[in-house]
Amino acid sequence: MSLTSIMNIATTGLQAAQTQLRVTSDNIANVNTAGYVRKVADQAAAVTEGYGAGVDVSRVRLATNRFLQAAGMGANADAARQNVRYELYDQIQTQFGDPSGDGGFFAKIDKLFASYATLGESPTSSAARQDTVYKTQAMFNEAANIAAQIQTARQEADSRLLSAVDAVNPLLEQIDKLNKTIAAGSIINQDVTGAQNAQQTLINELSQYMDVKIEPRANGGVTLRTGTGMTLVGDGHAVLSYKAAGTVDSMTAFSDIMVTEPNGTRWPLLDGVSSGEIRGLVELRDTDAPAAAARLGELTAKLADELNRAHNANSSVPAPTLLSGRNTGQSLTTALTGFTGTTTITAVDSAGVVQASAQIVFSGATMTVNGVAADPTTFLATVNAQLGGEATVGFFDGQLRIEGQGGNGVAVADNATTPSSKGGRGFSHWFGLNDLVSTTTPTFYDTGLTLTSQHGFDAGESLTFRIGSASGARLRDVTIPVPTGTGTMGELLTALNDPVAGVGRYGAFSLDSAGTLSFKAYDAASTTLSVVKDNTTQTPSGVTMSQLFGLGETGATRAGAYSVRSDIQKDPEKLALAQLNLSAAAGTSALSKNDGRGGLLLADAGRKNVSFAAAGGNSGGTKSLSAYAADFAGDIGGKASAAKTASETATAIAQEADNRRNASEGVNMDEELVNMTTFQQAYNASARLIQASKDMYDVLIGILQ
Repeated sequence: MSLTSIMNIATTGLQAAQTQLRVTSDNIANVNTAGYVRKVADQAAAVTEGYGAGVDVSRVRLATNRFLQAAGMGANADAARQNVRYELYDQIQTQFGDPSGDGGFFAKIDKLFASYATLGESPTSSAARQDTVYKTQAMFNEAANIAAQIQTARQEADSRLLSAVDAVNPLLEQIDKLNKTIAAGSIINQDVTGAQNAQQTLINELSQYMDVKIEPRANGGVTLRTGTGMTLVGDGHAVLSYKAAGTVDSMTAFSDIMVTEPNGTRWPLLDGVSSGEIRGLVELRDTDAPAAAARLGELTAKLADELNRAHNANSSVPAPTLLSGRNTGQSLTTALTGFTGTTTITAVDSAGVVQASAQIVFSGATMTVNGVAADPTTFLATVNAQLGGEATVGFFDGQLRIEGQGGNGVAVADNATTPSSKGGRGFSHWFGLNDLVSTTTPTFYDTGLTLTSQHGFDAGESLTFRIGSASGARLRDVTIPVPTGTGTMGELLTALNDPVAGVGRYGAFSLDSAGTLSFKAYDAASTTLSVVKDNTTQTPSGVTMSQLFGLGETGATRAGAYSVRSDIQKDPEKLALAQLNLSAAAGTSALSKNDGRGGLLLADAGRKNVSFAAAGGNSGGTKSLSAYAADFAGDIGGKASAAKTASETATAIAQEADNRRNASEGVNMDEELVNMTTFQQAYNASARLIQASKDMYDVLIGILQ
């Protein structure tokens, strides 16, 4: 072996040791740098014509473990998803209070009914009346406040989605720029580990927002894709776009998060994202919060309806001079059709003495009034004739009104044996003539309409539905105009279910025996339906189709629509606690101020079985208000507990994944110090070999001299 070969071998050894020492010093300097992946210098023996020629450092790379990298990023994405869901859902659950405590929302419902029981035993107590009215209003105020807080949580989630999109776009742009830097450096065999480490830090940050898949590129850098293969970074970078929620026709409209791939193809991002903060925010906004709002809306609606059922069976003393009903959303002809049983409208003076009565016996589309035959078209004239001017009945803008004349009051009561009924409600209750709790929009949706009933909407008015996927992404928006024809519900149903112009490809609307309009998807697990625009207005009521039937978010947001009737709030003496004596003849008293049976009937409302509609993932069914409230309390508490557990579990798994990844990829000071000593010795050995070669060369020169 020549001295030149020995010198070259020693020189390559010096260079390799220098490179290893530089790599080791970089690792030690970044021992506390979060996300830093240690560097490794790969060296191999250099061979020339079959003989050893020293050592070469073939490349400097990161000690990346692809399996642990993928596991860690996936675990962190899931932790971010569960953490944000729990954070916001806990805000919702907190509004209801401790389900097992005495001061929470659900406990106050039972306390309210207990207050009515006390009032029934002391109907003349002004203080008890005032306290009960106050508690009733406070109950609905709290429901409205909780509903508002749920909506606030949804708005916060939506705002954070916009912030997430604004954060993701710069990350994608920077990762793409580093791809170019890494590729350029790799071509000329530069050390690009600094750029790779910076890029990995950005990818780790990106994985907090969404789950991504990493593919190494042949020329250096990475390709990033979503779970379904949408390209986020490759030959260029994708761009996410999103608009914050707006309001369309009094409805909150959430838009899609769209991703435009580097090749220009545009997709809904949610189709490819199953984890990360973005997925958690969407799930809270579109699933968790609406489910809580829907159940709260159903509970509050039934609470109001059952209080109104009892209150409509009673009368204040003295009787009110005016009974003004709710907006039925129907014409009088449609509203009267379908009643059965017997009810009585009575005019009484200030002492409760009967002045005139009109007993109405319903039989489908016809009726008799004090034995005189009538139908919906002659109803008002016949009833007014039988009341003889002591009271008058009118119908205006969807509302039935009964007004006493000459200082008279009016009261309505059903026959105890054959009470009037339509859709499970008596005459006064169905029209809302003596409601305790009022609302400005329909809040129960068993309308009593049949396929032959007039729907009251003008042809050409339209309703726009959004068909969504299980991921929450929009599949299609369908605008359905009110059809021309005779204006029946059957025609409207046909238009809604049209497979081409309607939603018939995805599911079907149906009208049940109570007049409730509902949609059932053919594949409920993968298809959702919401309302994004409603340009309909019913005549004569002025309500929209969504309001009339509780479509879209209407039913879920109704908890904030209730209030104790304003005149009762001002004067609790107008609280109806007495029951009209239908046996009292004209000229005798039919009401007593000491009668508290109405209060007991109001107290009993919490124990009577009620038919609840499916809401918020609950299948509904028949149970008492108290039982439903208890179930709801358990459900909201259980979901909050489950969200907390999921968050803690996901965080623990992410921590374990990070620990394992750091153990493999991170800097171990003991190991690096050993490497430092080893490579220093290697450097010294190479230096001594050079010195030995020099000494040998000097000896040989001396011999020649």
